[in-house]
Amino acid sequence: MSLSEKTIEETVSTLPLPDKIISNLSNELKKTRVTKKQLDEVIERALAAYENSRIPPCEAAGVVSAQSIGEPGTQMTMRTFHYAGVAEINVTLGLPRLIEIVDARKNPSTPMMTIFLEKEYAFDRDKARELAWKIEATYINSLGNTSTDITEMKIIIELNKKALNQRNIEVEELAGKIEEELGIPVSSSGTTLTMGPEEPSYRQLLQLGKQLRTVTLKGIKGIKRVVIRKEESGEYVLYTEGSELKQVLGIDGVDNTRTRTNNVNEIFEVMGIEAGRAALIHEATETLNEQGLTVDIRHLMLVADIMSVDGEVKSIGRHGISGEKASVLARAAFEVTVSHLLDSGIAGDVDELRGVTENVIVGQPIRLGTGNVRLISKKAT
Repeated sequence: MSLSEKTIEETVSTLPLPDKIISNLSNELKKTRVTKKQLDEVIERALAAYENSRIPPCEAAGVVSAQSIGEPGTQMTMRTFHYAGVAEINVTLGLPRLIEIVDARKNPSTPMMTIFLEKEYAFDRDKARELAWKIEATYINSLGNTSTDITEMKIIIELNKKALNQRNIEVEELAGKIEEELGIPVSSSGTTLTMGPEEPSYRQLLQLGKQLRTVTLKGIKGIKRVVIRKEESGEYVLYTEGSELKQVLGIDGVDNTRTRTNNVNEIFEVMGIEAGRAALIHEATETLNEQGLTVDIRHLMLVADIMSVDGEVKSIGRHGISGEKASVLARAAFEVTVSHLLDSGIAGDVDELRGVTENVIVGQPIRLGTGNVRLISKKAT
């Protein structure tokens, strides 16, 4: 005989577990018809799993996390691979990518985005392609051939009609965009555009040609290329070379709830610190999983917590968390030893010897585990 929802709720609520676990457990059990025997077994397993997941007081959680991430890191490859089956886009993976994440680099070496689309676009290739052209930055080289007429001091652009139709750009619209960006008059005749410097100067003509090649005529500046890929589910997903999260999220047809970038700092700036923390965990997990390595997510969560605890994403480097430690010896042990010791000596800093590193340096037990227990009084003999 299965138990009622009320009985399940009353039984589960008495367990010595955090409220969130109790709520999730109760909801899952209500969905299924469970007997008394099954409920007892579920409770027994839940309590066992909870006890196993807890760490004892004074446990060196940081040291264990560092070891748990560092050891698999020695088995990671140093090469750059193609990204998850998208052969056209190169993305940094392996150890260089893990270093990038921990360093909280402002600009990753290969920024990319995975753009999911809303239902009406996701299963229609033509609509997905239309959206891709809207996102990908279009330059004059993609639309036709450019030549320089030195005798007339003019730049002549022979446009490709097929390329214009493909990207849904009109000749007049193109001429207007170039005029706006470069501040010079552009004349059009059929599919030919002509322009020149205000004064007849060979140097200015060459400079104008250079500037013309850098003008973004359509799409988002910074998105060099967009690749469309059909997933197993049947939906089309866009993969980009380059990342501009804020602008992409503002485009109609883009699914804002699933679209992501591999630039953690960009996620933090657009969506806040909680999203930045989640991105750190996701990126580190994906990088390790791609190499076939498994690290308990709680170790990665601890690292992400330390990096984001102050409300901004900080690197674990000489300028970030390690460089901000209160202990003089801990800072000196990490990098630029002489500078730290010299500055601290001039300032007259005092080291309380509370952390792991500084106690190892001076050769005394660290204040963790059994080393954190001190004898208050000794029994008189």
